[in-house]
Amino acid sequence: MNKKILKSLIIFITLYTSNIYSSEFNIKAKTVILQDYLSGEILYEKEPDLKIFPASMTKIMTSIIAFDLIKSGQLSLDEKFFVSENAWRLSQAGYSSMFIMVNDQITVENLLKGIIVSSGNDACIALAEGIAGTEEEFAIMMTAKANEIGMTNTNFANSSGINHPENLSTVRDIMIMSHYLIKNYPEYYEYYKEKEFTWDRTGGEPITQGNRNPLLYKNIGADGIKTGFLAYEKFSLASSIKRNDRRLIAVGSGFTSKNSRSKESQKLLAWGLTNFSTVEIAKKDSKFAEIDVWLGQKNKVQIYTNTDIYKTIRKARLKNLETKIIYKGPVEAPIKKDDKIAKLIITYEGNILSEHDLLAFENVKKKNIISRILSSINYLIWGDV
Repeated sequence: MNKKILKSLIIFITLYTSNIYSSEFNIKAKTVILQDYLSGEILYEKEPDLKIFPASMTKIMTSIIAFDLIKSGQLSLDEKFFVSENAWRLSQAGYSSMFIMVNDQITVENLLKGIIVSSGNDACIALAEGIAGTEEEFAIMMTAKANEIGMTNTNFANSSGINHPENLSTVRDIMIMSHYLIKNYPEYYEYYKEKEFTWDRTGGEPITQGNRNPLLYKNIGADGIKTGFLAYEKFSLASSIKRNDRRLIAVGSGFTSKNSRSKESQKLLAWGLTNFSTVEIAKKDSKFAEIDVWLGQKNKVQIYTNTDIYKTIRKARLKNLETKIIYKGPVEAPIKKDDKIAKLIITYEGNILSEHDLLAFENVKKKNIISRILSSINYLIWGDV
């Protein structure tokens, strides 16, 4: 006889609640968002879905397209592209430039550094034309990638972010793009923290340019990402800071000056680090707990989650965060590895924050017929599985 009942294992963890920011805190920008990288939770937002001209933050996607192609083997860092007159003209037009020359043959790696560190618009066009033939075709690739990764309010019209009425995004989408970059290309993300790049140009002395990201020089743990400026949009910045095991991503646009961009972005990141903690609830593919088994060759089965689970919580309000393992049990054998046999429910003060499937970590075979009979008799007499 197998009387299955709804069982729950309750784990109490003394933590801080993850309530959203205080209304008294304000960042002086038109539109802003702050995300905890591990949990994905939004810690602060201000008009995050307002359409903006992303300016040079566009170049993050330009680099992602190249990184995707390198990863798939369709491109290499050592491959060289010719510089067209079209690309060269931008270096003469007063925009931020790498200062490349017509017919130069430049490696993909140098073009990427010229884009990421020097913010070279000319390097963007050279890379775009080398990959897609024209910048227009490259912009189509950029928008398709944006749609693929969940940037639902973005359209790219060029590779550099210079003035174009149809080059549009939001700080939320730029945050999604930044998160994708850091998660999928940690080895290439290293370019974003380089403070200078020297280009040994044709027909002149080498040019060394510093990274325009002001936070890299603040000794606060910043390691990216990209500044932007357009006369209409004013100053913008996608930034990231890593302190110990925590990483935050911030994106803001509509800062009134360079100084304000630096000051307010640093203020936002510091506020996120100071006021919140990120707690690991479960680690992907690691044993999380064990639950009862009925008529199995084992009385218990280990369970796990196939995703990392983190919660970002407010330090100022010490409360109890409760995790419950819910299952109809004991679970009857046979059990196959990766069977969904339980649920992890995370609650705070009675409110469900999230639910996650828990899977069997191992196979559990059914007992033979004699053992099953004895187990049933034992259960009838003692009520024990």
